Amino acid sequence: MDIDLNSTTLLRNMEGQPIIDAMDRAILAKQAKQTPRQYLGGSYIGNDCERQIQYQYTVTPVDEGRGFPANILRVFERGHITEDMAAAWLREAGFILKTEGADGKQFGFSSALGRFKGHADGVITGWKGEGEAPCAMPALWENKALNTKTWAKVAQRGVKKVKPVYYAQVALYQYHLQLMDNPAIFTFVNADTMQIGVELVHFDPLECQRMIDRAARIIQATDAQDQLPRISSEADHFACRFCSFNARCWNT
Repeated sequence: MDIDLNSTTLLRNMEGQPIIDAMDRAILAKQAKQTPRQYLGGSYIGNDCERQIQYQYTVTPVDEGRGFPANILRVFERGHITEDMAAAWLREAGFILKTEGADGKQFGFSSALGRFKGHADGVITGWKGEGEAPCAMPALWENKALNTKTWAKVAQRGVKKVKPVYYAQVALYQYHLQLMDNPAIFTFVNADTMQIGVELVHFDPLECQRMIDRAARIIQATDAQDQLPRISSEADHFACRFCSFNARCWNT
């Protein structure tokens, strides 16, 4: 008698689906309770499209069906957990890492009367391990969890070329936290294999100024109720096709 393995697999998956559905509902409900940021964030100011950034800044609702599904929200949560793990690994190695200031708050900056803000992962202030310190300090520390494909690209080509939004973050944080003299320690963890990558990112004054100018432009345009240009004049541009504001941007 032949055994229908596909049937067995389908039944097993169907039996577990109600549990998955319950977890999905819980994380979506948790997300719905989060208060949206009421400021322009340093974490996305480096995105390619200024109109998209403006939509994010004004907390504009995304297109119907374009919100983050439960699995993507779990990916974001994984990033936070990986950051905690990387911080622990650095401390265990001998680095003195501070993730919050004397006031107990996360390191960050606030400018434009609080309308432009950013929060850094931490600052490496010293070394208590064996031998000579492995890097110059104090230094900004930023960490990202990446999938295997993106991790390999960053390792090979560098964060500036592969993830310019992260590169912009680093430059802004270095400037606002007055950590420009020493390269930032950018750690990136392969979320699939847990391999660690490290890039020393020197302060880029031109990129920093470009982001500060961009923030001012977005805030001023929003105050004047002006809509900033799209990244492309074609709706089927790669960035536009995957944008959460595609319909709103092109159909209104």
